[in-house]
Amino acid sequence: MPREPARVGFVTAADPEHAALRVDKWLWAARFFKTRSLATEAVSGGKVHVNGDRCKPGRKLHPGDRLTVHRGQETFDVEVLGIRDQRRPAVEARELYAETPESLARREAEAARHREERQGASPGRRPDKRERRNIRRFIRKEVES
Repeated sequence: MPREPARVGFVTAADPEHAALRVDKWLWAARFFKTRSLATEAVSGGKVHVNGDRCKPGRKLHPGDRLTVHRGQETFDVEVLGIRDQRRPAVEARELYAETPESLARREAEAARHREERQGASPGRRPDKRERRNIRRFIRKEVES
């Protein structure tokens, strides 16, 4: 009989008295950031908004809250489904939040656009010796002119 994954430290809205955790710790446990210090820096730097408002790292997060997380070029709009104070595998971390369909579509469109730009920018290989010589000759001709 297959075992059910351990749900250590997992709290949902059904358990309201324990359903609060610092924003930075939740972001770390939900695997948005690799370390708690990176999560704290992001929250302090205004990269994370809770229910549309900028917050501090120590703000308590509850199930049902909406977060906007800016990480690099990506922006996540998520709803908190559960609270867990331990960092668990990524499969279990995805149980802590639900990303909005608009956010998911926006991120996928941005990734597709980025892939297309990268494909058009490079030929896919480095120039060989003959091509390098031709490039140098071409550059020298432009400089002399």
